[in-house]
Amino acid sequence: MLPFGLRMDDPSSRKELDMSHPRTARLPKARKAFVLQKPNGQLVPRVQQVGPEHFGIVAIDCAKARSRYFLADFYGRTLLEPTTVAHSRGDLQAAIDLLRQASREHDLHDLVVAIERTGDYHRPIQRAFRQAGFETRLVHPFTSKQYRQPADPGNKTDDTDLAAICRATTHGFGLLEPAWPDDYVAIQLLRRHRRDLVDKNTILQCQVREVLHAAMPGYAECFCHFWDDSPAPMIFARHTTSPQAVRGAGLAGLRHIAAQSQLRCRDETLHKILAWAEQAPPGAGHTPERQRQLIALDDDRLTKTKQILELERDLAHHVVRTPYVLLLAIPGINIVTVADLAGELGPIELYLNANAITGRAGLMPSRYQSDQVDCANGPLRRRGNRRLRAVLMQTADNLVQCNHYFRARAEQWTRAGKDARWLRVKVVKIFSRLAYAMVAGRQLFPHPCCQQRHYILGKLLAFHGEHGTDLMARRQDLEAAVEQLPLKRRAVEAEPLQQELDALSRRRGPQPLADIIHLVLARLAGRVVQSTSHESAGP
Repeated sequence: MLPFGLRMDDPSSRKELDMSHPRTARLPKARKAFVLQKPNGQLVPRVQQVGPEHFGIVAIDCAKARSRYFLADFYGRTLLEPTTVAHSRGDLQAAIDLLRQASREHDLHDLVVAIERTGDYHRPIQRAFRQAGFETRLVHPFTSKQYRQPADPGNKTDDTDLAAICRATTHGFGLLEPAWPDDYVAIQLLRRHRRDLVDKNTILQCQVREVLHAAMPGYAECFCHFWDDSPAPMIFARHTTSPQAVRGAGLAGLRHIAAQSQLRCRDETLHKILAWAEQAPPGAGHTPERQRQLIALDDDRLTKTKQILELERDLAHHVVRTPYVLLLAIPGINIVTVADLAGELGPIELYLNANAITGRAGLMPSRYQSDQVDCANGPLRRRGNRRLRAVLMQTADNLVQCNHYFRARAEQWTRAGKDARWLRVKVVKIFSRLAYAMVAGRQLFPHPCCQQRHYILGKLLAFHGEHGTDLMARRQDLEAAVEQLPLKRRAVEAEPLQQELDALSRRRGPQPLADIIHLVLARLAGRVVQSTSHESAGP
């Protein structure tokens, strides 16, 4: 009997089946069919239906403030000369009306609009033609370059680009861009904004450390985890900003600073700071100026940290409404990782199998073959979605560090002398097959990496507890996550939470609200997750 989510007709499922059941005989691998055109760029059936002379292609070369476009039929006969259109509503509407008039005059029965991708500058043009009812397709700049150079070597103009865009579209390289649901679009926007804030926050932390080292040499090294453990190191540094000030304040002064800041700090930390001040070398001087600089940088860091926490709460709100939330069952995967994967992968229905995921990221060896020469295991392909590749590599690092199964496999490969880069790609390949089976199949099934399986609702409650999420929002997220769980797993998810609630009820005396509130929410969610007797066991 096959685990849930695996299908014998799916190549990724066969590989996953072989790994989880070593004695199972491998099925013969189907030979990949030779494809001349991109599947999502084919126009041949539509051209055959209306005839090449009645099929029109609008090629558009976009810039920031204006674009160049022209109309031709499938044979390449120019029907509308290259024209410049400004990016304003009136000019775009005039261009659309002109195209419709030209289509009627030349008896065009079908029409596509091919737009060259240029960052985000092509989006207004794409939206304008899409809202007008035209089918829009995108041509990659590398594709138009390859179609331009043979025809116009050494000559690059807007008109030669238009001709190259038209040629690429007729040969199946004007690709349809699938429309993502709103939740996936929101996740992508929020996770990229969070990534940008994290990068800026890292730069600020480096700047703070530089100013701190100049004013208080060796102070940051007194703490094992300067940023993660407690805000105490920066609070004392903001109020003193020199070894002389720390010695002048003494133990009583440091305690007064902690009381003013409503900071609970152990005396061991205060004695550690005083011991450093007695042995510290003299600072760089100009203490008032450096103190103002330190406070300004730290305030900016704290503001960005608060924004990051808010973004993570928003990401969790959208992630729980997608099947990607099932990946939380894997140790080493948290809400942020799931959001990164969902934001860059998009709906799993867009991928034929797990190999399409790593193929889009470019995590496959390049191949050079000519006659008897066949170099099938070359270096990784240089072309691919860089954001997706970064997310998959970061996920591999998390799994190797936090998941016992992948850690053991990584140690085994390291002892065998495998390259560290090969190791990460191998982990990504295994994870992509597992993630595809879980998300596409909407099921949780046994796997060696989930022997110590994490509970999805438990992870969500812990996440919201750390982020101080509003109680109503917590419950909404729990209920949304329950809707994504397989029916037979809902009661299992509620059991550990109910056990923790029962253990808490046996304690005597008052209990901290932080320990109670998430369990109360678990009880409310338990009413939702409990399966009834008439429910089926799921697909």
